[in-house]
Amino acid sequence: MKKLYLSILALVLVGSFLMAIESEPSEIVGYVAYECVEGTTGNLNFISLPVMDPGTQRAYYEWASDLGNAYPGQIDAISKWVPSTQSWAAAFYDGVSWNDDYLLEPGNSYMINVLSPITFYSVGALVPPIQYNLVEGTTGNLNFIMVPLNRSDLDWASVLGEDIGPVDAVSKWVAGTQSWSAAFYDGVSWNDDYATFIAMPLMVNITSGPVIWPDSRFETRN
Repeated sequence: MKKLYLSILALVLVGSFLMAIESEPSEIVGYVAYECVEGTTGNLNFISLPVMDPGTQRAYYEWASDLGNAYPGQIDAISKWVPSTQSWAAAFYDGVSWNDDYLLEPGNSYMINVLSPITFYSVGALVPPIQYNLVEGTTGNLNFIMVPLNRSDLDWASVLGEDIGPVDAVSKWVAGTQSWSAAFYDGVSWNDDYATFIAMPLMVNITSGPVIWPDSRFETRN
C-alpha cells in the first residue's frame, strides 16, 4: 500500500498547484485555514504549518500522526518532501495505527491525502522568521517552502523566484485537478505568473545550490 501511494505521489509531481487559504494569521497568534478538497483523480492537498505551539516551540501538531488523529477517518497519509533524494516520505494510517511517523516542523509544507473534504486549521503562535536550506538533490533540485509570514512583498511567483535567486520554476498545487501549475523562467522573462501570499506552500526548483533563503539581512522586511 505504501509503495503504491508513493508511486502515485511521484506521478503527480509533473503538473500544476492550487490550495485555498481561508484567512491570514494575526500578528501575534491566530490560525490559517486550508480548504482541502477531493480532486478528479485523487485527494492530495498541499498545506503549510505557519504557526507553532508557544509552549513547546514546535509545530502545534508535533507528529504527523497527531495531525492525522485530529481528523479521524479523514486523513490517511501525510507526506514530506526529501530534497536530498528528490523523493517522498509518508506517514500513513493502515486502519489501525500510523506507520512511519515523523516530527513535523513549523514553517514546513506537507502533502496530505484526505478521504473527504476538510478545512485544515493551523493554529497557535506565529513562527519566527524562517530560513530554508534549499539544496541540490540526487536527481533534481526541487524544494518545498512556505511564503514567510513577514514577507507580504512576495506577492507573485516571479517576485519570489527573483528574491531567492537561482530559481527557474515556482510551482503551486491544484487540488481540484491533482496537478501542478508552474511559473517558469525561460532565461529572459517569467511565464505563467500567478499571485502568491503569506503562508502559501510552494515548490521551487533551484538551478544551483545550496541556497539559504530568505537572506538574514531582510528578515524584518514586510
